[in-house]
Amino acid sequence: MLGTVFLLLAIYQIKHFLADFPLQTEYMLGKFKDGWGFLPPLLAHAGVHAVFTIIIVAYFSGSLYLAFALGVFDFVIHFFMDRIKAGGKYLGRYKALTAKEYILATPKQKQHNKFFWWSLGLDQMVHHFTHYTIIVCIITLP
Repeated sequence: MLGTVFLLLAIYQIKHFLADFPLQTEYMLGKFKDGWGFLPPLLAHAGVHAVFTIIIVAYFSGSLYLAFALGVFDFVIHFFMDRIKAGGKYLGRYKALTAKEYILATPKQKQHNKFFWWSLGLDQMVHHFTHYTIIVCIITLP
C-alpha cells in the first residue's frame, strides 16, 4: 500500500504540472480577467484538473462513482483557489516584480511582490492538500 501511495503522489505531481503549465492555454489565462470574463476560462482550466483526477481515480479505485465524486471535489477546490489567487479584488491584486524592477521598487511594491509569492505558495499548498485528500480516499474507500 505504501508503494501505491508514493506512486499516486508522483502521478499527482505530474498531473498538477501538466494541467497548470503545458496544458494551461492562453485562453485559460483569461481567468485573470475582471468582471465575469474570468468564468469560462477558469471553468476550462479547473475542468482539465477534474478530468485528470477522474481518470486517475477510476484507474486506481475501479469506482466510477468515486472517480466522479473526487473529480468534482478537485474541480471545486481548484476553481475557488485559482479565483482567489487570480481575482483582482483578492490575491490577484499583488504583482510579481522582475529583479530589475525590484531594485527600483517602492516599499509598497516590494510588499506586493512578497504577497504575490505568498499567494502563489498558498495556491500550491491548497492544491497539494487536495491531492493528498484524494489519495487518502483512493486508498481507504471501497
